[in-house]
Amino acid sequence: MSHPRTPGTARTESTQHTPSAGTHTGESTPDTASTRPSLTDLRHHLTAQLDPPARTWLDHALDEAAAHPGLHGPISAWELRLAEAGRRCGPAHADAARVLILDAARAGTDALTRVYFQGTADERRAVLHALPHLVSGPGTLPLIEDALRTNDTRLLSAAVGPYAARHLTAHAWRHAVLKCLFTGVPVDHVADLPRRAADDGELARMLADYAAERTAAGRSVPEDLYRVLDLTESVTPAAPGTDHPHGKES
Repeated sequence: MSHPRTPGTARTESTQHTPSAGTHTGESTPDTASTRPSLTDLRHHLTAQLDPPARTWLDHALDEAAAHPGLHGPISAWELRLAEAGRRCGPAHADAARVLILDAARAGTDALTRVYFQGTADERRAVLHALPHLVSGPGTLPLIEDALRTNDTRLLSAAVGPYAARHLTAHAWRHAVLKCLFTGVPVDHVADLPRRAADDGELARMLADYAAERTAAGRSVPEDLYRVLDLTESVTPAAPGTDHPHGKES
C-alpha cells in the first residue's frame, strides 16, 4: 500500500538471515544477529532433523571434506558432495548441509570463488550463506557483487546477509537495499539494516526519489521503503551527489 510519509516515525527493527538452526531449513529465514546459530549449533540441529540415511551421508561427507580440504585437481571430492546435498538431505536442509561441508573443507577464497562461479544457483546461495562464517576480510566481495547483479531473489536474499553488512561500501550497500525493493526481496533479509541505515541522508534521498518515481508512474510504493526510510529519520535527505560522512566509498 502506498502512503506518503517523511522521515520521523518510530524506527522498525530488522533481522538477519542464514540457514537457521531455529527453522532447520536451507531457506533464508529471519533470525536476529544475537540468535544466528554457530556452525556447531547448525550441525547439531541439522543432524537431529535428518533421517538416518541422510545423517550417515552427512557425517561421511563432513569427514571426507575434513580429511581432504582445499582444492584438488579439476574437482575435489567435497565439491561432489555439495552437488549431492539436495538429493541426499532434501531441499529443506541442503543449504545448511552445504555450508557445513564448505566449513569442513576449510574452503578459502579460491575454493569459494570456484564453487560459486561453477556451481548451480543452489550451490551459489550456499556459498553466500557461508561467507560470514568462513571469510574474515573483504576478499570475496566479488561474489556478493555478482549476486547483486542478478534478479534471482533467493541469491539476492543470501547476498545481503552479514558478510555484505560488514564489507560492502556505503554506495554499494545502498544500491543493494534499492535492489531488494526493486525485486520484492523483503528488507528483513538485509543484515544489520538499522545500524547501516541510521542517519544516512544519501539513502533517504535515494528512497525518496524512488518513491516519487513510482508515484508519478501511478504505481504503489513498497511498504518496506517506508520502513527503511524510518531508519534514516534523523536527517534531511542529502543533495544529489553528496555522500554520508560515515560511509565508505569506493
